[in-house]
Amino acid sequence: MTADSPTSIPAQQPPPIRTAGPGRVFAWVKLGFDDLLAAKRISLAHGLLVVLLSYAVLATTLLRWELVIIAASCFVFVGPFFATGLYAVSRALENHESPSSADIINAWQNASHCLFRFGMLLVFIGVWWVALSVFMFYFFVDVSIADPVDFLRYVLTQQDQLFALWVILGSLYAAVTFAITVVTMPLLADRDVDSWVAVQTSIRAVSENPVTMVAWAIVIMALTGLSFITGMLGFLVLYPLMGHASWHVYRELVDVSELPHHTA
Repeated sequence: MTADSPTSIPAQQPPPIRTAGPGRVFAWVKLGFDDLLAAKRISLAHGLLVVLLSYAVLATTLLRWELVIIAASCFVFVGPFFATGLYAVSRALENHESPSSADIINAWQNASHCLFRFGMLLVFIGVWWVALSVFMFYFFVDVSIADPVDFLRYVLTQQDQLFALWVILGSLYAAVTFAITVVTMPLLADRDVDSWVAVQTSIRAVSENPVTMVAWAIVIMALTGLSFITGMLGFLVLYPLMGHASWHVYRELVDVSELPHHTA
């Protein structure tokens, strides 16, 4: 570098991580529920959007089974994008402010920039998993799977080694995805950091709070499963609940006092 060269901007470092006991999981759910009650209209509007998106994905999958990868990718990308509005609501309530539609729009505008690359990473991971599943079942399963009903029948009745391998790989995929996302999205929406710093922060939050994060993952899986059992209608309430609670997970575990805010 010559004397006339501009000074390089130092690379950001991941922020410090705090620890929390497993019992805090219940507190996060309670705080998320409080935010949901405090901003019912905005929160439930987010839930309604996700319910409608879920039905769109389900309809696409039932009508055109071959489009499942595209439909799943859309859900994986849009779901986290909607959640940024819930983070904005929780942040406003945390600051003793009344959340407004302007907060939501501003959060989505920030998300369109800071979450794009990370959203593409999630889409890549989701497409990879669906493609791997299709490959495994198409080439190695001696059962005709022509639609989702056939697949569900196979899952409920087969207990061969391939299915066991698929379950193990799916569990590993879910664990890795959880580790890289648990605080990444609220951090990207809240502070002006790059995606790699946010992912590193999320992984460290999980590694330094392993038992607590396992407990939190179980809560997320239980609420998501309940939403599916209710025919997606549970997302109306449970999606905003999980979004608000995730904000409090992030705020308790990550010390962002030295990180810059987004510029207008």
